[in-house]
Amino acid sequence: MKPALQLRVQAQLALTPQLQQAIKLLQLSSIELETELNLALESNPLLDIDESEPEEEEVEDFVPPEHTLSAKVETSDSQSDEPADSTPDFDDIPLNLGEDRRDYRGNNTDNEGMESQDAETTDLRDHLLWQLNLTPLSPVDRGIATAIIEAINDDGYLEESSEIICTSLADLYSVDEDQVEAVRHRIQQFDPLGVASRSLSECLGVQLAAMDETTPGLDKAQTLVDDCLDILARNDRTRLCQRLRCNEEELDVVIALIRSLNPRPGSGFSNAAPEFIAPDAYAHRVNGRWQVSLSPHCQPRLAINEHYASLISQAQRDDAIYMRGQLQEARWLIKSLKTRAETVLKVAQAIVNAQANFLDFGAEAMRPLVLRDVAEEIEMHESTVSRVTTRKYLHTPRGTFEFKYFFSSGVSTVDGGAASATAIQAMIRKLIDEEKAARPMSDQALAVELNRRGISVARRTVAKYREALNIPSSNDRCRLG
Repeated sequence: MKPALQLRVQAQLALTPQLQQAIKLLQLSSIELETELNLALESNPLLDIDESEPEEEEVEDFVPPEHTLSAKVETSDSQSDEPADSTPDFDDIPLNLGEDRRDYRGNNTDNEGMESQDAETTDLRDHLLWQLNLTPLSPVDRGIATAIIEAINDDGYLEESSEIICTSLADLYSVDEDQVEAVRHRIQQFDPLGVASRSLSECLGVQLAAMDETTPGLDKAQTLVDDCLDILARNDRTRLCQRLRCNEEELDVVIALIRSLNPRPGSGFSNAAPEFIAPDAYAHRVNGRWQVSLSPHCQPRLAINEHYASLISQAQRDDAIYMRGQLQEARWLIKSLKTRAETVLKVAQAIVNAQANFLDFGAEAMRPLVLRDVAEEIEMHESTVSRVTTRKYLHTPRGTFEFKYFFSSGVSTVDGGAASATAIQAMIRKLIDEEKAARPMSDQALAVELNRRGISVARRTVAKYREALNIPSSNDRCRLG
């Protein structure tokens, strides 16, 4: 082929380093941003801390958190305490960046008094081992007890057989299944009572056996948990009365006694440490209208170190090139942080504008909202809004919620409007909370009630929302509650 020159027009998107940095910072959570900026302060001598005092806004109905770095995540719609009279100085919040070092908000890093945030939590295993250490047992029985405790699941039940436990101890002790069962029955008397049981019937039976013999309905309750739990699950009261040889009033006493027991003795313990988050924005009232202010975590107080910047012109060539590069990076970072803060504020304000009824009346007033709605309001791309809503949290008088919580699809109403999925879930939860324990509402009954209230929703949709709320079916709700 004969060589020739050709011109070709091609469109290509090139991400500059500045844009890449801006995108990266935008999708970071407040904790990740804190780590990123601390590293930047340590590595870039041209970065400094802006020591000027931030301006404070006067707001009404604003409930700020205590003087701690984090606020615990809330998922309920319960109201918070009464509004505080004044807004604390957020610049008093310390971060641990090392001794005699200020953080990027210009605060001293003394972390005195911060330990209470990370208080150690005791899980079920530790709680049982602590009781085991206080129990006089032979070395063999103590080894068996330890193996049993290690095999207990999060609900407090022992799923492994005695044979398997014997096998696991074979290298240390020669034990038989009767020894394992004897030690297991001893552990069942630990707190919480009924732990290490192999079945619901056994767990409830252990709790009943520990009660005073004069407890009303105790004998019939024991018979019920031994032989009639399946009938109780079906809520067949007539059959229960026949099996227990009692009348309706006596049956109510028996069922009330069983419902006072704990079917999941391990549920009061958690193997995970409490999750704490730092809100990125706060919703509060200003002159009767909902507005948003950013947390200091979203407004890092960084500046150019003027002393080092003034030395660039006097430095040797190689040093000057290095310092100019560091200066440019510092300027990019400060600009990117400002853009990030402005974007988070815009998105948060758009969310608050759209969900003002939620702030006033609760989850049942949540309106449908999708990313496109916010993107059009703030004139940004949906992908940008998506990045902002990930791992960002808004503190409101009703709790602290991830930005994504306020987005949900809509379901048509009879008047031609739409109700959000979140609002419908709140309605379903409220209806179930108010139902009679003896006659729980089926999914069809819930759908009928919602239709009566103007929400056009099918039974299968109700079932989907109920399952998303981790609420059992009406048949399962007939059980122990």
